[in-house]
Amino acid sequence: MQSGTAPHHRPHRRRTLAAALAAAAVGLGALAAPAQAADNPYERGPNPTESSIEATRGYYSVSDESVSSLAPGFGGGTIYYPTTRTDGTFGAVAVVPGYTASESTIEWLGARVASQGFVVFTIDTDTRLDQPRQRGDQLLAALDYLTERSDVADRVDPSRLAVMGHSMGGGGTLEAAKDRPSLKAIIPMTPWNLDKTWGDVEVPMLDFGAEYDTIASPTTHAKPFYNTHGGEKMYIELNSATHFAPNTNNTTIAKYSIAWLKRWVDNDTRYTQFLCPTPTSWLYIEESASTCGF
Repeated sequence: MQSGTAPHHRPHRRRTLAAALAAAAVGLGALAAPAQAADNPYERGPNPTESSIEATRGYYSVSDESVSSLAPGFGGGTIYYPTTRTDGTFGAVAVVPGYTASESTIEWLGARVASQGFVVFTIDTDTRLDQPRQRGDQLLAALDYLTERSDVADRVDPSRLAVMGHSMGGGGTLEAAKDRPSLKAIIPMTPWNLDKTWGDVEVPMLDFGAEYDTIASPTTHAKPFYNTHGGEKMYIELNSATHFAPNTNNTTIAKYSIAWLKRWVDNDTRYTQFLCPTPTSWLYIEESASTCGF
């Protein structure tokens, strides 16, 4: 496996002056805090913890609205968004399902990710048989609809967008990034694509493989996508998981996806601690690798 850290494998069956000075320090700290926050206007939510990014719901209350299948360029879907109007706009991510699958297979990501401070658009495709390139086009069409035509467009920062996808939808995230390099992050989940070389894609990528995937084997899909990808990247192979792991609530996928989106869509370095050094877990991660240049 290429560059960054070497792949990780789990072991196989794996006080009067003092007080014044202290008060002054506190005062200076209080003065410094807003300036520090002003350094990154995109930070959303309180300081993260391991438990906060593993939780099924985050800091924000979430609402949702349906989008008709007559929407141009994709098959409709559901928009999940933080209900607050006090924190400004949010970055956004579109999520697409895999071959023959519907939005229902990836909808669990909607409220879970949105509650961490994102607008999330889980979509259906034009047909269940659409290939990765078509799914990539539809992810971009969904983002365009979200930022230009949707009822929540004023809640979205159109300069901070990302895509996620499962299977052929995962392959579609690479196609979308190739066509729109202004994207801030891509997250292919047990991805499938006949194209194995992605050196021209530099959008930061979190790439999930699954140990027991017999449909899109990591050896012939997720790993080559990681190895050839031209930018910052991380590979996580889910331990004892199949191709369909992204279709149900999965804390490993959610945790690292949230951290990745926070780091790259929100430029929020508070989340780097969860990504570097490269995460390992004997229980949940079979293999991992990362450039960790961030």
